[in-house]
Amino acid sequence: MESQSGRKTTDDVKAVVLRIERMSIFDGPGLRTVVFLKGCHLNCQWCSTPESQIIKPEKGFLQDRCRECGSCIENCKTGALSMIEGRVVTDHSLCSSCFECVDICPHDAHKSFGQEMTDSQVFDEISKDEVFFFHSGGGVTISGGECLCQPDFVISVLKKCRIRGIFTAIETSLSVSWEIIENVLPFIDNLYVDIKHLDTRMHKKFVGVNNKLILSNLEKLDRSELPFDLHIRIPLIPGVNDDDASLLALIPVMKSLKRLTDIEILPYHRLGVGTYAQLGKDYKFEGLQPPTEEYIAERIEFLSKQELTVPLRIAGGA
Repeated sequence: MESQSGRKTTDDVKAVVLRIERMSIFDGPGLRTVVFLKGCHLNCQWCSTPESQIIKPEKGFLQDRCRECGSCIENCKTGALSMIEGRVVTDHSLCSSCFECVDICPHDAHKSFGQEMTDSQVFDEISKDEVFFFHSGGGVTISGGECLCQPDFVISVLKKCRIRGIFTAIETSLSVSWEIIENVLPFIDNLYVDIKHLDTRMHKKFVGVNNKLILSNLEKLDRSELPFDLHIRIPLIPGVNDDDASLLALIPVMKSLKRLTDIEILPYHRLGVGTYAQLGKDYKFEGLQPPTEEYIAERIEFLSKQELTVPLRIAGGA
């Protein structure tokens, strides 16, 4: 069988899956089963899932669970682990990602993020929730990271869902080629797109890439004749895109989208901050605090006065 990208594949398509969450109410209509894939082309400084950025499985370390027994160090074949000042330290340049320390640790201080799964395995997990989809009008949402970093897998899972009558959705930044997006569109009912900043310089500064490809793909989506609903999500990040000028710049784009269904505001939160430490990464927005409910309400009111033609609502978080 030939893949959407032209490569030969076996019947089972594999991907690195971060996790599968059930009973979500924030990732589409009804109750959702959300499949989070690893890999992302962006590097948002406020990213709440740093464990999703790299496409391969990763190892994390939870310092508060470590009892300094040394079993992981003794069994590390590459010498990547050592004890420094009473703390287990990982030399990531030596780590082979064998994950033996995860299995060996008696206190679960070592943790793995992501595992390779086939499309059939993932669909089997999705199928367990079909009764909830039926009664709630829900379905499956494929997210990331950037789920379209692994497009063959996404298309295969979506096809299986369509055959079973399961409503489908994806969450994407659109920072991929139009060919990939075009190949996915026939198999989705809802498309959720993050728009982080319209200023190219600011986008590059805080997200790591400019926004030209994203905006170009958004225009092409709007011209598509396929039957899917388009939802725009705006992460509200204090000091980045929450000022009047940044929000006002979004309005003409939102008004130009003929097939736009609604706009969701995702207030900044700090739920993923601890994961940075587990991965040995620095969190660049360490001192940033979430906006208050009053401030979020004021920003929503500001946007609602701009004569938008679609509903504006608050989503679950950025």
